[in-house]
Amino acid sequence: MQRLTWTAKISYGAGAFGKDLVYAIVATFFMFYLTDICKVSPVFVGNLFLAARLFDAVNDPVMGLVVDNTRTRWGRFRPWILLGTILNAIVLVFLFLNPGLSGSRQLTYIAVTYFLWGVTYTLMDIPYWSMIPALTDDEKERDTISVIPRIFASVAWMLVGYFGLPLVKAFGGGDQAAGFTRLSGVIAGIFCLCSLITFFFVKDRAGAAPERKNTTSLKEMVRILARNDQVIVVLILSLLFNLSFQLSNGFAVFYFKYAVGIPEMVSVYLLAAGIAQLGGLFGYPFFAAQAGRKTVFAVSALFPVAGFSVLLLGVFPSNASLLWGAVFLTGGIINFGIGLSLGILTVMLADVVDYGEFKLGTRNESILFSTQTFVVKLAGALSGFLTGAGLSLVGFVADAVQTPAAAAGIRGIMGGIPIVFSLAYLAVYWKFYRLDGAYLQTVKQACRDRRDAGES
Repeated sequence: MQRLTWTAKISYGAGAFGKDLVYAIVATFFMFYLTDICKVSPVFVGNLFLAARLFDAVNDPVMGLVVDNTRTRWGRFRPWILLGTILNAIVLVFLFLNPGLSGSRQLTYIAVTYFLWGVTYTLMDIPYWSMIPALTDDEKERDTISVIPRIFASVAWMLVGYFGLPLVKAFGGGDQAAGFTRLSGVIAGIFCLCSLITFFFVKDRAGAAPERKNTTSLKEMVRILARNDQVIVVLILSLLFNLSFQLSNGFAVFYFKYAVGIPEMVSVYLLAAGIAQLGGLFGYPFFAAQAGRKTVFAVSALFPVAGFSVLLLGVFPSNASLLWGAVFLTGGIINFGIGLSLGILTVMLADVVDYGEFKLGTRNESILFSTQTFVVKLAGALSGFLTGAGLSLVGFVADAVQTPAAAAGIRGIMGGIPIVFSLAYLAVYWKFYRLDGAYLQTVKQACRDRRDAGES
């Protein structure tokens, strides 16, 4: 069983910090940037998000196939992490660069840069997460290494959420478009530095997985996914979770500006979100050890339901101090559950890789993790589509006081829709997920025995 040094663990987490700074600014503010600053129709933005992720339905699994068949002196994963980071950092700046175009030329520029951003993000994101099962097969070590990058990622989301708009204002000197461009440049630089740390200090270990001598074909990839019933369950869970999570995070700026009427509260909400997610992530290994994964999973789903119910009702105190506290508490309740889910889903996907080896005799980390990456981006696209279509349906008007009906519709998007996804998330887990307890230990031991027999 492979033990990892803390240098390797922290260096791996650094990669998540950089890449999630990038993902957070896009997921949290890009729709707002397009609708409120560039004055683009919400419907166009929603359709763009959806089209880009439909493209990823082909792009992401193919990238997983490419990584799975990569053999270099630096391993399978690290070369792609480095290349993807450099390209994505460049595209990120152009994504938030407003060249002053209008009409169809503006829409074409936005569409092209957004598609390029998605493709280049895939280049580094899939190999990054695919490394986890190849780093160690020890269950406790895997629980730790799965949670550490999520902690770094939550810190990144918290920083972008709380400081994002103030930094845009400071960097732009009153010009929000320039502020977003300069902030994206700073984030791009940090992203490159963090990925270099991961590249130099984290290595996938040959002993953590059986070496494959043959490459994986497209037909084989389809067979692997089709025969691993538990990966399908985990992907459905990931989709439902990310729909709830990304919709609420990306829509928060609209909710507090137009439904609550105090746009500054979005920073309070997102600060609470970051702190609570860290609490959930740090607490996950302890809670899982004490109460078991099934209980922790139930808590991870029901806490958000309670918090989203408050946002759906939208009843907040008028007193400023009490309002601050109520928003902070609500964000904390929702995101403590989200933090637990981030930890448990990462571990579950690593276990699914073992299950695939148990059933098929081969480990295909990059293929399985590429489908999860696609699901995360698909959820972002669907949440963006729901946001754009929902804003249009409720009669939203950018930079204006909303009608009572529009304000109620905005509350429904922020609170009601995530409640439905959270409850479905819990129901699917209880009904279909099987990799827990004694059966999971049987799977892991069978994999170890098979490797030992192959080495003898």
